[in-house]
Amino acid sequence: MIAGINMKSATSWMTLGVLVMFAVMPFLAPALGEPFYVKVFARVMIWSIAAISLNLIMGYGGMISFGHAVFLGIGGYSIGIASTHGLDNAWIQWPLAIGVCAVVGLIFGFISLRTRGVYFIMITLALAQMIFFLSVSAEQYGSDDGLNIWQRSEFGVAWFDLENALTMYYVIFAFLVAALFAMWRIVNSRFGLVVRGSRSNDLRMQAVGFPTYRYRLTAFVIAGVMCGIAGILQANFEKFVSPDMMNWPVSGELIFMVVLGGMGTLIGPVVGALVFLLLSEILKDITEHWHIIFGPFLVLVVLFARGGVVGLLTTGVSRE
Repeated sequence: MIAGINMKSATSWMTLGVLVMFAVMPFLAPALGEPFYVKVFARVMIWSIAAISLNLIMGYGGMISFGHAVFLGIGGYSIGIASTHGLDNAWIQWPLAIGVCAVVGLIFGFISLRTRGVYFIMITLALAQMIFFLSVSAEQYGSDDGLNIWQRSEFGVAWFDLENALTMYYVIFAFLVAALFAMWRIVNSRFGLVVRGSRSNDLRMQAVGFPTYRYRLTAFVIAGVMCGIAGILQANFEKFVSPDMMNWPVSGELIFMVVLGGMGTLIGPVVGALVFLLLSEILKDITEHWHIIFGPFLVLVVLFARGGVVGLLTTGVSRE
């Protein structure tokens, strides 16, 4: 019992520490002579939101989606396509992008959740690749060269301009905090308990009267919308979208982030994204063959730290 309390306390302090680090980075990085890391940490936060969304269905729901990055691309392309046609109003762009992600999530979930295990993995991959090849064939929107976004979303408020780098950074930070809070509320609610129970024993949950298919479908849609929001933020931050955003290797990277940080934990996906992206940036500066180092590292974490980085750290704290 005491160990469990210590572990929860350690996780809470870790969450607070990570958020404080993100909050002060726009001032800390320039002070250390590394202003480039402000952009790196902004990207880490965007990928963290996407990883948090995947953790809802994979970590808590047991639904391993190998096409989750498609929502990242859908959210980004919704902004890019709207901007191409002269629609830069965020009050129209963002709800439109979220709505498209919700509809696609509902359709994909309706189809894929009728399968289990490896069949679920393969059907999510197949459905996502359909959208990927559709974006590649859309020559009007850049095809496989991608699509430039010349104007970030406009909220119509003079002091709230996303073209300002600091404003853009803290908008991303605010969405990360909101995503963590939303996930905490979801997984600890009755809805979240049913989703988690369905992962453990779906037949027993159905036997006691819970329509688990509907719960899992709702979780799938929520995860798709949250990942779509990450895509909206990425499109605005990078001012560029491309089909590569939704290709299957990106979904694989999201899975790695969740597993690396700690699957089924609140802060795990954020820590996973942080370690994954920072380590890759550091190794790129050392050698162009950085995958040779990075690959075995991921294998070792999966083999010897089954709870990911968060599990490894919190277990060490609880033992003390």
